[in-house]
Amino acid sequence: MNRTTIIAAAALALTAAGLLFAGPLNPPAGPITSTNKTLQEIEPRIAINLTNTPGDADSRFKITQPGSYYLTGNIIGVSGKHGIEIAARGVTLDLMGFDLNGVIGMGAFDGVSATVVGLTNITIRNGSVRFWGDEGVDLGTNNAISSAVIDVRASNNTGSGISTGVGNTITGCTAYQNTGNGIVTGSGSTITGCTASFNTGSGISTVNGSTITGCAAYENTGNGIVTGGGSTITGCTAYENTGNGIVANGGSTITGCTASNNTGSGISTAIGCTITGCTASFNAANGISTGNGCTISNCTAQANRLNGIRIESNCLVLANT
Repeated sequence: MNRTTIIAAAALALTAAGLLFAGPLNPPAGPITSTNKTLQEIEPRIAINLTNTPGDADSRFKITQPGSYYLTGNIIGVSGKHGIEIAARGVTLDLMGFDLNGVIGMGAFDGVSATVVGLTNITIRNGSVRFWGDEGVDLGTNNAISSAVIDVRASNNTGSGISTGVGNTITGCTAYQNTGNGIVTGSGSTITGCTASFNTGSGISTVNGSTITGCAAYENTGNGIVTGGGSTITGCTAYENTGNGIVANGGSTITGCTASNNTGSGISTAIGCTITGCTASFNAANGISTGNGCTISNCTAQANRLNGIRIESNCLVLANT
């Protein structure tokens, strides 16, 4: 027997062995059940469409029940209507990378709008919202509490790009060339890793007790970053804003930030603030300007048109350049 015959015989033997262990060819007795998953099991979320989320007099689509919703394509706005209206708690809306695009002359309507006061646990994520007649995403000052906007790009809207209420989280968002502010939140909010640029108002604006981390605000017509009292700003950059670079109300902490080439002061605070490890340079007014009872340490203030560091009474100023 030659080598070719031996190999062929071995292959037949292995095949036969495999057939012997493959199990019975006849199905077992009893009803045959499907092993496939249903469409609901594969995609348990709810698609935004005229069947699942029909609109009303002021919205193209309207969400009225809690749940997880998603887009299946781009949405073009119509005159006199919000793009997607949310009127229920516990809603997650995944834009799936699609675009919500407003139209000329549509009136003061939003791309995504929460219209009921006191809604909680709303999440909007992953898409583009632009050219709407009012806000791009409007969760309202009092409408959506403890909610989130994640990875949304809001641009060229007549109002603010993204506007939210109390205790909200804004993460990884971009607000560009909006007629109002770029990003606006209520008190107790957290803004992380966002960029606000070329907005007619301020780039990022929050109220008391908020935290802003790793954000950039540049070439906004108003101030770059504005916070209320008792807030924390860390690792942020404010560049070439027409107003001040960073503005913080009383009792706030600013750490590791850079403010340069702003038309106003680089960093401006009210009373009782702490400013540490910051750089303020080439601003048209003061580099750093504070109220009473502030601490400024380990900062650099260089080449500003007015004072490098300007303080009121009862301040501690040490180890600065």
